[in-house]
Amino acid sequence: MLRVLTLSTLFPDSTRRNFGVFVERQTLGLAAHPDVELRVVAPIGLPPFPLPLRGRHAKLAKVPLGEQWKGIDVYRPRFRSVPGTAGRFHAGALTRALVPLLTDLRRDFPFDVIDASFFFPDGPAAVALGNRFGVPVSIKARGSDVHHWGMAAATSGQVRDAGRAADGLLAVSAAMKRDMVALGMPGERIRVHRTGVDLGQFAPRDRAAAKAALHVAGPLVVSTGALIERKGHDIVIEAIAALANTTLIVAGEGAYRPALEAKIAALGLENRVRLLGAVPHAEMPALLAAADAMALASTNEGLANAWVEALACGTPVVIPDVGGAGEVVTERAFGRIVGRSAAGFASGIAAVLADRTPAATVRAGAERFTWEANTAGLYEHLKGLVQRNRTRRNPFSA
Repeated sequence: MLRVLTLSTLFPDSTRRNFGVFVERQTLGLAAHPDVELRVVAPIGLPPFPLPLRGRHAKLAKVPLGEQWKGIDVYRPRFRSVPGTAGRFHAGALTRALVPLLTDLRRDFPFDVIDASFFFPDGPAAVALGNRFGVPVSIKARGSDVHHWGMAAATSGQVRDAGRAADGLLAVSAAMKRDMVALGMPGERIRVHRTGVDLGQFAPRDRAAAKAALHVAGPLVVSTGALIERKGHDIVIEAIAALANTTLIVAGEGAYRPALEAKIAALGLENRVRLLGAVPHAEMPALLAAADAMALASTNEGLANAWVEALACGTPVVIPDVGGAGEVVTERAFGRIVGRSAAGFASGIAAVLADRTPAATVRAGAERFTWEANTAGLYEHLKGLVQRNRTRRNPFSA
C-alpha cells in the first residue's frame, strides 16, 4: 500500500468551492486507487495577529482545522502569511506550522511520500519536511506557481532550489517542463503529467437550447477565470467590440471587476457583454456547451483546464501562444492560437465562428485528457520515487 501525503495550499474549502478544483479532482482520483492510502494537508495562510481579520480572511479563519472532504481526511492548519513581504517568508512559515502536525500524523499514518501539488509555497516546504521525515518529495508545476513565484525576486531562489532538491517533478505540459529547465531544474527528473477532464460531465448539449436558457440569441463567446489582470478578459472584451451581434459572457470574480465594468461601459457593450460572477464548477458544462467559442487571453498558463473542458463540451478555443497551447490546439477543428491583442482575438473568434465545426469533432480534442490517465501516471510516478528512495537507503533490499 502506497501512503501518500498530499500537500496543497490550492485546495477547495467551504468558503472557496471553486478554488483548486483540478487539484481536488486529481487528489480524489489518486485516493480511489486500490493501492493508495491518502491524507490531504491543505494549509491556510492568514495574516499575523493582532491584525483584525476582515473579508475573506475572516471567513477562512472559521474553516475547520480538520474534516472529511468528499470522503478524504483533510487537515487545514494555519500558517503566517505576512502582508507586504512578496511571499519571501511564506515557505518558512508553512514549514514551521506543519512540523508538529506531520509529527503527530506520522504516528498513525507513516506516509511514504509527500506530493506537493502546487509549487509555491508548497514545494520548498515539502522539501524541508521530506528531509526531516526521511521521505521522497514530488512537486507539481501548474503555471503561475512557476511563472510568477519562479520569476519574482523575493521567491525565485526558493522555487529554483526546491526544484533542484525534489526527488521528482511534474509539469502540466511539455512547455511547462521547458520553462522549469530554463530556471535550472533538472530535466531528467521532470515528468509531463497532464490534467484530466470528466468527459461525462463536460459534454456537448443542444446548443440552441443552452443559449436560450441564458437568454442569448446569435453567436456566443464565453471566457472563464478569475477577474484578474493576467487573465486578459479586457482583451477579449475589446475583441467583441469588433464582432457585430456577438455576445460575451465572462464567468469569474475578482478584484479586476470594476476595471472591466468601466471598459464595457466605455465601449458601449452593456447589452453584449455580461460579467456573470463566480459560477460553481458543476454549472460550467452548461455554460461552455452553449458557447460557439471559448476565448481566454491569459499572459501565461501551464495547460489550462478551461481549454480542455471547453473542447470536451464541443466548443473550440481561441487562446494565445502560452504554455501548452500548442499541445491542445493541435488541429484547426479545436480552435485558434492567436496574437495576444484585441485584433488577434477578434480575427480568431471570427474564424472559429465561420468554421461551424461539429461539436463531436471538437470534442475529440479533449479525449486525450482523462482523469484515469492522470491517476495512473501520478501513481506510477510516486510509487517509483518511493521505491528508489528505499533502494538508496538500503541497496541490498532489492
